[in-house]
This record gives sequence, structure tokens and C-alpha cells, in this order.
Amino acid sequence: MSFPSLKIGDLVARLPIVQGGMGVGISMSRLASAVANEGGIGVIAGAMAGMREPDAASDPIGANTRALKREIEKARSMTSGILGVNIMVALTTFADLARTAVESKADIIFSGAGLPMDLPRIFLDTCERARQEFRTKLVPIVSSSRAAALIAKKWLAKTGLLPDAFVLEGPRAGGHLGFSKEHIFDSSFSLESLISGVVDTARSLEDKAGRAIPVIAGGGVFSGADIARVMNLGASGVQMATRFVATDECDADIRFKQAYVNAREEDVTIINSPVGMPGRALENAFIDEARAGKKKPFKCVFHCIKTCDPATSPYCIAAALINAMKGNLDRGFAFCGANVGKVKSIVPVHELMLSLRREYDDFMAGFWRDPVGGTGSAG
Repeated sequence: MSFPSLKIGDLVARLPIVQGGMGVGISMSRLASAVANEGGIGVIAGAMAGMREPDAASDPIGANTRALKREIEKARSMTSGILGVNIMVALTTFADLARTAVESKADIIFSGAGLPMDLPRIFLDTCERARQEFRTKLVPIVSSSRAAALIAKKWLAKTGLLPDAFVLEGPRAGGHLGFSKEHIFDSSFSLESLISGVVDTARSLEDKAGRAIPVIAGGGVFSGADIARVMNLGASGVQMATRFVATDECDADIRFKQAYVNAREEDVTIINSPVGMPGRALENAFIDEARAGKKKPFKCVFHCIKTCDPATSPYCIAAALINAMKGNLDRGFAFCGANVGKVKSIVPVHELMLSLRREYDDFMAGFWRDPVGGTGSAG
């Protein structure tokens, strides 16, 4: 039994795999187009898209929107597949980036790190201003059925729109997490425990929407067997990010990718991010120093996150992540998923997709053996 397709409205991905958006230069046009060419959904991250622009500090809105538009155009020139953009609600440039994504005809906007209550109004206003009907799908990233229901209720009341899909991101994901620290390792908040509630919420909305509302599950999904497991629980597809860092096409520096290959399970840690959320990252000296109270003085030039207070932050998270993406891990750190210790090599996206397909088929046929040891569990 081969992979089923993933349908989001009139979009049909041949493979039910969404490459998670990884901000600050990790997933840009090169990676997103490669994933889309393989039949998955490639995702460009909007966070700090314009970090290389000469006016990134003096005109962050102009720099980031310009760069995002260019990345979407570059990706579109390399693929005819499905391209999404990930835009964090917490970004100060959220509305501007969302408008840019719509105007640039991104197929999907994925939005989390907060509840994207204003996203449908931004979409409708962009359509009205341009005097055309854009077809961009709007997909919130949630961590619970309660959040999914609240978003849907507010969207419907304010605009008459409902989400085109939901991404459920569990506590084993990388980067900023939508869970309190005490819930990250609580089994009652595992991805498997959350899927049915979000699926039920989505299905309850389908009559009003007049269409299916698929749920895409992510956070700890590593193997083809994991894909089968979460889809057997009711998900229509999966979101994977960590696996795509260790690919030839990932837009990060080779030293960033190699940090994933070298990582052990015990190297993964939970940090208190300056943006006010817990995050999962690879332990290193930079993180150790921050925990020890060694503040790294900085002037806030990017003004990138609404919830960041430069006066109390121990370091500039934008600068730390930019340094890491460039391979300078002594001056920053790498976000990662819980399964990063299973990454053993850097491979082409094509090879990764083939291996996931084989693993999925083996699991469904009852022949699954985890190639890196353990159970391969997604939770």
C-alpha cells in the first residue's frame, strides 16, 4: 500500500508530507522547491527572510517582504508543485508577510506561534485591494482541539471563512513549542493523544465549510512508520522538519546540518526562549552561558518578535539563529526536533522521500524494522 495523497481544497499533494517551515534561513526556496518536486508540500519560512538584505535593520518590513517575494518567485521557477509559506503570528511583520505571500500567489499560508485570528481578514483585504480572488489556502498551526475550535469560531464570526486545514504540532517538535514546560513531557499531551480531538473538531466544521478540512500532524514524526501510525489515528498527512535539515537542498550551512548528524539524544534540551516560549534545541556552550546568566549585550535592530523585550532578554534570538544558520554555532544555537539523534547522514531530498515511502510500505505490510534502533514511535 503506497502513500495516499493529501488534499487541501483543490490542491492535491501526491505525498502526504508537509515540510515544516524552519525560520531564519533554514527552509527557503531551494529546500521548498525540492520537496514540492517530489510531490510533497514545500514550505518557505517567513521569519527573518530578509536577513541578508542591506536594509534589514533600517527597514525590516521592506527587507523581509521583498526577500519573501523573491524566495517565492525563485521556488516557483524551480517547481510546479505545491508551495507554502510559514508565517509566525508573533512576528512584528506578520500582516505584511501574509499580504506578500497572498500577492505572490503562495499556495498555502501556515501560521502558528500564536493564534492567527487576523489571517482571514488580511487575506480578504488583500484580495479586495488587488481586485482579484487569490486562491491561497489558510492553515493554522495548533497544539490542541480547543485552539482549533476557537480559531474556527472567530474566523467564521468575523469573516465567514473557515480554515482550509489544520496542522497539529505536538510537543516533540523543534523550535518554539505551543506547550507549557510541564506539558512537554506529559504523555496526555503527546501527539497521539491530541490527534483525535483535533480531527473531531475539523470534521464538525466540514458541513459549514462545504468541504473536507484535513488535519496534518507533526512533532516527532521521523520515519515512514511514524507517518503510517499518525495517519492511522485519523490525520490526513504529516508535517516533518528535522529530517529535511539533513538534506543536500536545505538552505542552511553545512556545519548546521552536520550538527544534526553529530547529535545524540542526550544533546537535546528545552530552553526558555527570549520570545517567551519554551523551545527545543541542541545543547551547546552558547545555551549554557545564557542559563548561567551571562547576558550577551545587544542593540535590538531587527525588532522581529512582538513578545521579545530587549531590555530583559539575555541575547538577541534573531542574531543567535542567524549565526547558527551560517554555521557559527559558537555564537548561536540550532533548534531541532526530539528525534534529531536518529539523523545519521545528509542525503538528497529525493533519497529521503524514497526511504520514507519504503518505510511506510514496509510498515503497512507488516515488515517494518526501525533502521536506527528503537521503535520509531512518533509520539
